[in-house]
Amino acid sequence: MLTKRLLATALLLIGSAHAQTRLPTALPMLHTEGTKWLTADGTQPALRGINLGNYLIQEFWMMGQETRAVGDQCSLEAVLDKRFGYEERQRLYTLFRDNWIRERDWDMLPRMNLNLVRLPFIYSVVEDEKHPRQLRADAWKYFDNAIAEAEKRGVYVILDLHGAVGSQGWEHHSGCAGRNKYWDTPEYQERTIWLWQQIAARYKDRGAVAGYSILNEPWGTTPENLAVVVETLYKAIREVDTNHVIILPGHNKTGIDAYGKPADHGMTNVAFEMHPYPGHFGWGKPGLEVHKNWLQCSGKGDNVCKWKTKLEGLDTAFFVGEFQPWAFMGAENGGQVMRVTYDTYVANGWANTAWAYKLVSNRGGQGKGTWGLVTNAPGAKIPKLDFNKASLDEIENLFRLFGSVPYEPQQTAIKWMNAPVAPTPFAK
Repeated sequence: MLTKRLLATALLLIGSAHAQTRLPTALPMLHTEGTKWLTADGTQPALRGINLGNYLIQEFWMMGQETRAVGDQCSLEAVLDKRFGYEERQRLYTLFRDNWIRERDWDMLPRMNLNLVRLPFIYSVVEDEKHPRQLRADAWKYFDNAIAEAEKRGVYVILDLHGAVGSQGWEHHSGCAGRNKYWDTPEYQERTIWLWQQIAARYKDRGAVAGYSILNEPWGTTPENLAVVVETLYKAIREVDTNHVIILPGHNKTGIDAYGKPADHGMTNVAFEMHPYPGHFGWGKPGLEVHKNWLQCSGKGDNVCKWKTKLEGLDTAFFVGEFQPWAFMGAENGGQVMRVTYDTYVANGWANTAWAYKLVSNRGGQGKGTWGLVTNAPGAKIPKLDFNKASLDEIENLFRLFGSVPYEPQQTAIKWMNAPVAPTPFAK
């Protein structure tokens, strides 16, 4: 009898252990009230995050393949279709995505003390591009996997439509450079409504999904038209999902001014999104001074204090969807500024995701700080291919290499993100 009891107890414990492995503790649903991101019990989480760029929508500069001939995802898809056929292109993209982000990458996030990822995607990850308003056979493969892997590690996911059908801007990072057909094509806008309703229906009860970033950098139209179109998307998503935060994108010219106060338009549980890039894109140059001015509200330019005041006036939460606080400043300064940037955003109650988690180059190595928290190690080179001429084997080998190449993480970022006392880089 004793043996049977022990055996039964052992089996129960083993079964319980397996159940815990299969079913990690679910993350609580987030929502916004006024300027705060909150859990259901009123706790205000410190949301520190990163973008998984180049994973579900390609940016060629992030993988050592930037050329004039093939410089965006649409161009590569067309080349692969012409050379190898549509089905083979689909197989190659599966190979690429299965290797760009692997388990080692998910394991890196807790090492960096991060608990939020923004997941940029192109519409055709979910919608069958050849059959509009139909789901791909594998429509939920990457979303489901990303959400599950993140949740195991206590990490939230923001789903970010980075490339809408027709493209919402002229830039390559919408998937198709120079297109910008979204705004004057009602069919594309209707398909985007359909897309978000499919996503919302699937994840409406999933707490690990922090929110929906419904249109990345939609700068191909006026701020006023952007506000109208985004409100339409908001209402369509709310028909399906009343739980999740809907993130309203700003415009590059006037920010969020065209929206007015969201509550006055019946919009609740929302956040505004902007992408401040001190030190880049004409905003000074990388270094301590430009970040000090932004974070400590010195100098004459834009700064955190001005945004805090603006958001308080609008009584609306904030999501800093992209920023770059460590690149090209050297390892030590980069790690320190990264930490104080995250700390400043968290102190203001802002959710945030830096750009970007991973960037690989032809030479390898962090140097003075790449745009990636991880990159390929020095000497572990990434070959640059001419996709118009490269063999199928060469393309396959490149895509597999993305998943196996040795990494060089930004070690000072790991150090400072886990330090019990924050650094003081601007006191130097």
